[in-house]
Amino acid sequence: MLIRSPNEIPASQITAESVYCKRRELLRGLGIAGLGLSGLGQPALADSAQTLSDIKRPSPYDTDEALTTFDDVTTYNNYYEFGTGKSDPAKYAVNFQPKPWTLQVSGQVENSGSFDLDDFIAPHQLEERIYRMRCVEAWSMVIPWVGIPLAKVIEACKPTSNAKYVAFIGLHDRQRMPGQRFAVLDWPYREGLRMDEAMHPLSMLVVGVYGRVLPNQNGAPLRLIVPWKYGFKGIKGIAGIHFSENQPATSWNLSAPNEYGFYANVNPNVDHPRWSQASERRLSGNGFGRLFAGRIDTHPFNGYAEQVAHLYSDLDLAKHF
Repeated sequence: MLIRSPNEIPASQITAESVYCKRRELLRGLGIAGLGLSGLGQPALADSAQTLSDIKRPSPYDTDEALTTFDDVTTYNNYYEFGTGKSDPAKYAVNFQPKPWTLQVSGQVENSGSFDLDDFIAPHQLEERIYRMRCVEAWSMVIPWVGIPLAKVIEACKPTSNAKYVAFIGLHDRQRMPGQRFAVLDWPYREGLRMDEAMHPLSMLVVGVYGRVLPNQNGAPLRLIVPWKYGFKGIKGIAGIHFSENQPATSWNLSAPNEYGFYANVNPNVDHPRWSQASERRLSGNGFGRLFAGRIDTHPFNGYAEQVAHLYSDLDLAKHF
């Protein structure tokens, strides 16, 4: 580790006192101010072979459906930052180093600034939630995610009354993420939620899966999970959270607005332009077994309609897709 004396550090690299004080205020809001994470049994969020400790289980939001295997969850991924093939992320993210990690909070919020991710994560806050996950391409999984409610972080950031939306920005690093060397999308990856969606208790910031630290190919060290929406809404490698008054641009909506709307709610009654959304295949195994897995009906809001349908009661879901 390089240690420099104060007179060797440029003024531009010294954290302002006002920013530092906001950082402590944010940590107090999360209930972890003054705690040394190294003494709490919390592993560094880098090694996916490590297990996470003191996870709150079970969750009232759990589904009782059979889990997708860890191997399937970690080898069949959409993560264009590491390639467009389903096996590319596991292959090309193997040497990615997600530690240390800085999260930038900005926009219509009192507690803005740059924060070390470990300051957001403490063992007593972690929860495991078994969620159904639906990909727009008509395959689905059931995954035990480990993370913290997004609402808890938002509340600690203290958004102003002007904050109507929350945007998420992925890491932009062409060296560490080789898929970004190609103009497949307008990098960095961006996603967004309406504030009431972000504050819903189902929305999570995820740091682990199957009780382990989140693997690189699944979005280490931090990703978003919103289980009533299609999988492309689950931005991985989150490096920034921005609060805004106006609806933010999102990557897939910018890329193909006729195919991917801002809301991305699972709606079996509205087909994707290139395939039906009425049914899905539950991912299992590989090769022909995966290809010919039996189809099951897709339910509105991915089966979470009872919890979230009221959020969209005033919208035409065929237009606001």
